[in-house]
This record gives sequence, C-alpha cells and structure tokens, in this order.
Amino acid sequence: MRWWSVANFVSNAGTWMQLTVQNLLVLQITGSAAATGLSMSVQAAPALLISVFGGAAVDRWPRRLTAAVSQALLGAVAFATALMVALDRLDVASLMVLAAVTGVIATVDGPACSLLGNDLVPREDVPSAIGVGALVHQAGRLTGAALAGVTVGFLGTAAAYAANGLSFLFVASVIPFLRPVRGAAGYSAEVKDGATRDTMSVREGLAFFVRRPRLLALAGVTGVSAVFGRNYQLTLAVLVTGPLAGGAGSFGTVSTVLAVGGIVGAVLGARLRRPSVRVVGALAAAGGLLQVVAGMSPSLAVLLVMVLPMAVVESVSDTAGTAVLQTDPPAHLRGRVLGVWGSIGTVWSLGGPPALGLLMELAGARGALIAGGLIIAGTIGAGHLLRQRRTTVPRVSPVANLETAA
Repeated sequence: MRWWSVANFVSNAGTWMQLTVQNLLVLQITGSAAATGLSMSVQAAPALLISVFGGAAVDRWPRRLTAAVSQALLGAVAFATALMVALDRLDVASLMVLAAVTGVIATVDGPACSLLGNDLVPREDVPSAIGVGALVHQAGRLTGAALAGVTVGFLGTAAAYAANGLSFLFVASVIPFLRPVRGAAGYSAEVKDGATRDTMSVREGLAFFVRRPRLLALAGVTGVSAVFGRNYQLTLAVLVTGPLAGGAGSFGTVSTVLAVGGIVGAVLGARLRRPSVRVVGALAAAGGLLQVVAGMSPSLAVLLVMVLPMAVVESVSDTAGTAVLQTDPPAHLRGRVLGVWGSIGTVWSLGGPPALGLLMELAGARGALIAGGLIIAGTIGAGHLLRQRRTTVPRVSPVANLETAA
C-alpha cells in the first residue's frame, strides 16, 4: 500500500502538471476559448457513453494486468503528445483525437486503479485506504500545479507531457510487485463468488445499481451537491473578483485554502470505519449551509475563514461516499457499478457548470452560493424526512383491514 501510494502521488503530480498546461496549449494552438472547452468535452465524452463497458472489462479481466496496461497506454498517449508538441506537429484535429483516446482508456483505468488499491488492505481498512488515496490526490494536485510553471518555464510545454508519461510508466512498473491481501476482492475472489466471464454482463451491473436504494440515494446526494455546490473554482472566482473586489492573487489564496482543507478532510475521512449514505448526506447538507454563510461574506478575510471548513466537509463527504460506492456491491460487480457511476458523474460534471453559470447570471455570485447551498441542504433534509416517514408508517395487513371492517 505504501508503494501504491507513492506511485499514485507521482502519477497525480504528473497528471495535474499536464492539466495545468493543457488549456494554455489549446489556446495557443487555436486562439479560441470555445476550442478549449470542446477539448475538455471530447475527453469527458467517453466516460458518459462507455464507462459501463469499461467497468465490465475491469470485472472480467485480472485487475493488476488491466491497471498496468491502461497506465502504460496513457503513458504512450502522453509521450505521443509531447513528441508532436516538440516537433510543432500538433493541430486541432490530432489534439481532439488524443483527447478522445485518453478518455476511452480512462474508462478502464479509473475503476481498475481504484479497486486495485482496495485489494491491498484488509476489508475493514478499505475506508482508510480510500482516505489515503484522497490525501495523495490532493497532495499530487498541489505538487503538479506548482511544478507545471517551473517545467514549462525552463523546459517547455512538451516537457510537461513527457513528465506525465514517465509518471504513468512508473505506476505501471510498480503494479507487478503489488501483492493483494488474502481474501481481497481481486479477480480470483470474484470467480470463487460464482461469477464467470459469461455472466459478467453490463446489464447485470446496471440492474444492481437501479435496484439498490442506498446507491440511488448516494447518487442523489452527490448529484445535487455537484450541480449546486462544489464548483468553487467558478463561483468563488466570480465572488472574489466581483463583490469582494479582489484580484487573481486573492483567488489564488482562496484556492490554496481549498486545497489545504481538502488535505485535512482526506486525513479525517481516512479515520472513518463505517461510512454510510446517512453520513454522506449529513456532511453534504452541512457543506451546503457553510456555502450559504460563505456567500454572505462581507470581506475576503471572512470568506477565507469559511472556505476552510467547507473544503474539509466536502473532502470527508467525498471519502465516505467513495467508500460506500466501492464496498457496497458484491466483489464481482464493483467494476461495473463504478462504470455506471462514471457515466452519472460525467453528466454532473458537464451539466453542473452551465447550470451554475445560469444561476449566477440570474442571482449573481452571492445569490448563486446562497441559493445553491439552500437547495443542497433543503433537498437532503427533505429526502431524509421522507425516508423517516416511510419507515415509521405502520403497515396494515389485508386481514387486519377485514377484521376492522367486521
């Protein structure tokens, strides 16, 4: 698990290094902000359309081999991009093709690497492993963003892509030496559970997800939070540079506090032993209320005070939700459930920013934060009350009805 965490830190740093310079590269090639958005959509589109098939592949194939091959392929794409940038051969068409190929590979790589990390620890430690993964992700994000400017400044844009390619190859080289713990939900355990290659259909994963109330509730909580909150790079940027009269430096400070809060939340989330949908919902509602207060901040100093607990609560909620998602399904269905989740999550990530942008157009930055937080807390609270009402209403049998009538 220590080796896997180190490998993921290196990979995340490389990925965020590339993401930091990628939008600038698209702008440099096309001079169009619309093209930049299109490249992001092209890379996300495969997750919307074929994530369920990627998850089925993860359930069907040996997990370590699947993760190693997908990491190597992502590294090859990064190296190809670096070479084309260095030779000045990268145009819009090739950029879109490379983005689409990356998105297709990611539909397999995402669930494979997520579940492989869980195989390295005993079942009772899976929530902690997920928390460690969240911590590594946040640390890699900070490191990659910081290294991007240094790398591009001294070595050029192609070097950032090459560094990301090396990070993928590092992960691929570590995977063969990982040893899942006895009884982990790896490929061999899945076969013992009665699942065979012939029964591992996409339909089975979809049916399980639809028939599982707690997964549907988790999807609802996460969806409303993703659409009306979470997009702080958009809402807080407008709030800081608008009503609070700050600049790029002020927003950079807010972004740093958000990242620090994410790291603290990941550490706290790693200590959860029995995460549940109820815990996820309570944390998401609390985050919504904190967002309301942040929207009413009279100054940048007050906003910074509110941003830290917002980020902590969001990170703990995400860690708890991921633990529920990855441990609730049977072992032989987890890849397909993550595939279904990938498609749903892509809908939120694509639809959330435009919806929030429209809300800001109508209500302003403060109004969007306040209204969004109230919608999150109100929706989750209403769902909880409705569930409580359903569980407390006594069920009267037909025989009792007949006796009462008599």
